[in-house]
Amino acid sequence: MSSDDLKPLISSAHPLLPNRWFSMATLLVAGALQTLTFSPFHLWWLGPVSILLILLVTIPLPAKKLFAAGWLTGLGLFASGASWVYISISEFGNTPIPVSVLLTAAFVAGLALFPAIAFWFWGNLAKASAVRRLILFPAIWILGDWLRGWLLTGFPWLYLGTAHTDGPLAGLAPVVGVHGLTFWIATSGAAIFAAGWLIAKQRHTSAGILIVATLVPWLAAPALNRVDWTDISNEPTSVAAMQGNIPQLMKWDPEFLKDQIVAYLGMTEPYWDTDLILWPETAIPIPQDQAGKIIEHIKENLGEDSTLITGIPWYGVSARTGEFTYHNSITAIGNGNGIYHKQKLVPFGEYVPLEGILRGLIGFFDLPMSSFTPGPQSQGPLIANNTRVMPFICYEVAYPDFLARNAVNSDLLLTISNDGWFGDSVGPLQHLQIARMRALETGRYMIRGTNNGVTAIIDHRGQITARIPQFERAVLTGDVFKASGSTPYMMTASWPVLTLALILIVFVRERVIPKN
Repeated sequence: MSSDDLKPLISSAHPLLPNRWFSMATLLVAGALQTLTFSPFHLWWLGPVSILLILLVTIPLPAKKLFAAGWLTGLGLFASGASWVYISISEFGNTPIPVSVLLTAAFVAGLALFPAIAFWFWGNLAKASAVRRLILFPAIWILGDWLRGWLLTGFPWLYLGTAHTDGPLAGLAPVVGVHGLTFWIATSGAAIFAAGWLIAKQRHTSAGILIVATLVPWLAAPALNRVDWTDISNEPTSVAAMQGNIPQLMKWDPEFLKDQIVAYLGMTEPYWDTDLILWPETAIPIPQDQAGKIIEHIKENLGEDSTLITGIPWYGVSARTGEFTYHNSITAIGNGNGIYHKQKLVPFGEYVPLEGILRGLIGFFDLPMSSFTPGPQSQGPLIANNTRVMPFICYEVAYPDFLARNAVNSDLLLTISNDGWFGDSVGPLQHLQIARMRALETGRYMIRGTNNGVTAIIDHRGQITARIPQFERAVLTGDVFKASGSTPYMMTASWPVLTLALILIVFVRERVIPKN
């Protein structure tokens, strides 16, 4: 099967597809369709459709044109799914609108380089063989995703597998993780393409076998979703999570620091005897070494068996660098102990790359608290009333392997965030869905505390058991349950699916699968 064999099929599928402009528009649309698979749209079935559209355009293209094809696909995805960064740049970064638009466009265009590079490798590895292109496409796709989540801090967002928190492949998440789900979504799109070609060649039996084989994981996964990979305790832990809804422009204003603390203390007043009380990221907006009176007040009011966990900046000698520095941290107060320093920092939000050059150029490069240092690796969980709570701050919950590795010695997961930076966009809703996927992968309850939403309790199957609306000052109450044991994914992380991708690349070569 060569690329020439496929041209009649492609032309008959859509007579305009050979048109250059229509092809470019198709790739942009295919990328944008992937955004619709995520929250708040939840149209997970568009994942394979998107892959099919991409393949319809790219299979007959010369290898030298695949870089541009990948870039257009990424442009459609990130322009529709990640351009919410404009809000933090413009509204909260005090940056003029033209500059904000330019920076957002640069951000989107830069992210689009990852699929562009992946498609370029795809073309050079598969050459002109359509068979090799179809087999290698899922492998190249997830390796591109993995690279994007690792290089230069990474942007582990908008992975196709994340859409299946409510999709039929959810049952596979504790086994293969989000990259494994993405691999099978890409494989399904490629299989639909190949089945269409086989049907056009009157090879109906082969097409039927291929379709059945492709459907097996889709049909088996719902049954796996009923498997308990971890042991869930029957003893509840009561939770009260405070959503302060502090306006972002006030949060770091010295004139309003006292008002914020008073607000959180007032919200907590009826809940001091709750097992676990949660305040969100930097709810105490002053360094811990200056917050002694606040912490003592909290200790005096907490019930004997209660623990309050809060986000609070930390200043002191870093165990990682040996120098005085700031960490974005979370600490346990009361019947518990421990402090965790955030490891995965957000570029420009928490640290500024090329700081000596960029500081002072525009307001966005001088955001409040944008001089944090990453915390040390291998930090243990917080202890709250004999419960091991593994915390993750904001962006960290998006890293699947990082979270799975750190969740091993925990009973419960917790994440705090301040998604106020992204306003009334889809960003915070995507962030919630990512947290749900991490709970599903690890078979553990997760408490999510935020400044303005979405504050939620997520069970070990990734389902929300309690939540409160965005942009409201409210308290979320509910119960969580400790988990023990590990899911298969926690034991292997993404290495099996990444290894499979590398094996395909090594063995699916021209001397193994000839051009024709």
